[in-house]
Parts: sequence; C-alpha cells; structure tokens
Amino acid sequence: MPLPADGDYNVSMEMIYTDQSETGFLDQYLPLYEAIAEKTAATLGLAEEYQLGVVAMTPDQIHLINRDYRNVDRPTDVISFALQDDPDGFRIPGEPVELGDIFINVEAVKNQARDYGHSEKREAGFLFCHGLLHLLGYDHMKPEDESVMFGLQKEILHGLADQ
Repeated sequence: MPLPADGDYNVSMEMIYTDQSETGFLDQYLPLYEAIAEKTAATLGLAEEYQLGVVAMTPDQIHLINRDYRNVDRPTDVISFALQDDPDGFRIPGEPVELGDIFINVEAVKNQARDYGHSEKREAGFLFCHGLLHLLGYDHMKPEDESVMFGLQKEILHGLADQ
C-alpha cells in the first residue's frame, strides 16, 4: 500500500508481528499498519526510531488478557500495553524506543465493520491507529483528551483507511 503522495515519511517504526489467531489477518493488513505507523510518526513529528509489537488474536485469547490484566471479564476489540508510560524512562542510546504491544481481536474487526457500516480495512486501520496512539501516550478518558486523540485518528487514517 503506497503512502500518500504528499507523505515524505522517514521516521522508522519497526513492527514485530505475531498472528496468534492463525487466520492470516496480519498478512492482509501489514502494509496498512506500516503506512499508518509512518504517517503517525510524521503527523506527531516523532524524531526517533521506534519498535512495537502487533498481535492478532481470537476473541477467546484477547478475553483472557482483558480478564487477567484489566479485570474486565469479556473480549474487547483492541488492547495496548505501553512500555514508555514515563517519558523520561530508561532508554538505551542508539536503540529504537520500545513502545509496547497492540493486541487486535480479528473477529471484532469483522463484526464492528459490519455493525458500523464501513470496510474491514477501515476498522482494522482504526483499531491499530487507536492502539498506537495509546502506546504513544494519548488517552480518551476526559472529553478534551478524547477530542485530541480522535482528531489525530481521523487525520492519520485520512487517505489510508477512511472508508
């Protein structure tokens, strides 16, 4: 998937992919996720190299994580575990900044796309972008924070996965 013509993105975001769902989900969306990561870095003016994990999961698999780590006893669509909660946290000079991991429920992508009346590509892109912004420190607990985060999601996804 090519980046937008006006996107001159040269910040590196290395992603480590694991398809625990064994569905081929990540093979389908790898180019989209790479484009979203690069556009996010450019949009936010990130100047370092970053690394993150992306894990495709079944509803049962993500349910266990949600239950065990968030005390919410049900599946969810996406969970992010940030490693850099403290901006002044430990970093190894010359190494990429470890952001954490994004876990995506592959069935939620299909179901939510159908429920919201848009493409699975758009839903897969939205969940990844949402998780990535959480890894980068954005949240939506307060209305003013939600406005910022959701505005960024819309800007980042525009032209990549906004149908």
